[in-house]
Amino acid sequence: MQAVWTADNGRIPPWKGDFHHDLNTQLSYWPSYSGNHLEEGLGYFDHLDENLANYKRYTKMYFGVDGLAVPGVTTLDGTEMGGWIQYSLSPTVSSWLAHHYYLQWRYSMDTDFLKNRAYPWVKEVCTFLEKITVKDENGQRKLPISSSPEIKDNSLEAWFPQNTNYDLALMKFAFSAGAELALELGLVAESDHWKEILSEFGDYAVTENNELMFAPNLPYQESHRHFSHMMAIHPLGLIKWEDGEKSQTIIKNTIALLDKVGPDYWCGYSYAWLANMKARAKDGEGAAKDLSIFAKAFVLPNSFHVNGDQTKSGLSKFTYRPFTLEGNFAFAAGLQEMLLQSYAGFIEIMPAVPETWRDIAFEKLRAEGAFLISAKKENGQVTEVKIEAEKDGVATLKLPFKKYHTLSARLVTINASEDGFVELKCKAGGSVILKSN
Repeated sequence: MQAVWTADNGRIPPWKGDFHHDLNTQLSYWPSYSGNHLEEGLGYFDHLDENLANYKRYTKMYFGVDGLAVPGVTTLDGTEMGGWIQYSLSPTVSSWLAHHYYLQWRYSMDTDFLKNRAYPWVKEVCTFLEKITVKDENGQRKLPISSSPEIKDNSLEAWFPQNTNYDLALMKFAFSAGAELALELGLVAESDHWKEILSEFGDYAVTENNELMFAPNLPYQESHRHFSHMMAIHPLGLIKWEDGEKSQTIIKNTIALLDKVGPDYWCGYSYAWLANMKARAKDGEGAAKDLSIFAKAFVLPNSFHVNGDQTKSGLSKFTYRPFTLEGNFAFAAGLQEMLLQSYAGFIEIMPAVPETWRDIAFEKLRAEGAFLISAKKENGQVTEVKIEAEKDGVATLKLPFKKYHTLSARLVTINASEDGFVELKCKAGGSVILKSN
């Protein structure tokens, strides 16, 4: 959690200097994808794959079934260290890690990575979840006992007889990814099987006001640093703004409730994570505000994120200063989400930028499908977009301008549509520059 900067001063370092897979390592790799640092991100998968046999030993020993469940708190070699069971031994940790394998594939379109690393990991996770879940009285699949990390701390009240939204979202993601990746590899029977299991899970728990809850019997009503109930919105993208009014209502109302209850027990990374969510909700002003609070109140002059509010101005009741890595990386990911999104099946340029950001540009951010994107905004209007294709594929671009012309095109076929999108059929090495009229 502190990487090479862990300091112990003769004592045990914060959180024992462990590998913490309850959010902390995951957030640290969010910006590697759209930030176009896939090679650096591979170090994470090397670490996880090197420990695979140890993880599977733990899975069989602790859960009594085959497949893959990664301990939430581990040593360098992946051995479980324990802690609060709700996160240290959670059955869905490996599902969250599977999301990273999925993203590495989607952003790279590396077929060797898909075949030899991403799908084998996801398949093991799905195998484990299928074996450990049971059917409830309504025939819907659930964990025998569920939790939501850190919610209700380490008490008996932290356990739920029905799926929490946290566990449910991660399980739904795992089987969805399993079906998609298996089909990509031509494993039709396996894909169909994962789809069938996926169909057996129920809906997310929401209030009458369409706000995501922690669990069917526990609404969000107390400030907490871990937005575990909102995993389906971000990072998993299972509830998408682009899906229409129902999803937009859930996203807006859930974020509004979060802001209303307030940040008493948030950490710095909470603000950074919330900025990512607000960017997904196309709220550039809100995202920029939360990133600004993070930088002002939760970061030392040396740039380290220190969890607590260093201004002591009511932005959090935590005022302590243990250093952790993930807040800074989530900040970078939030900025990238403001500038470029591609998780919904198309590329959107500057979807969540404040009005005051009138003259900005970025070069070679990465979109799903292995496309590198550069764009310019001048005097409040996007004026130019460049797309470069690393692999053969189709890029669907949501046009950021009403009228445009093609400045240059190489190995790209442009198929315009009337609904504000353009389809770009690209060969590997192809590029196109579209310029506003």
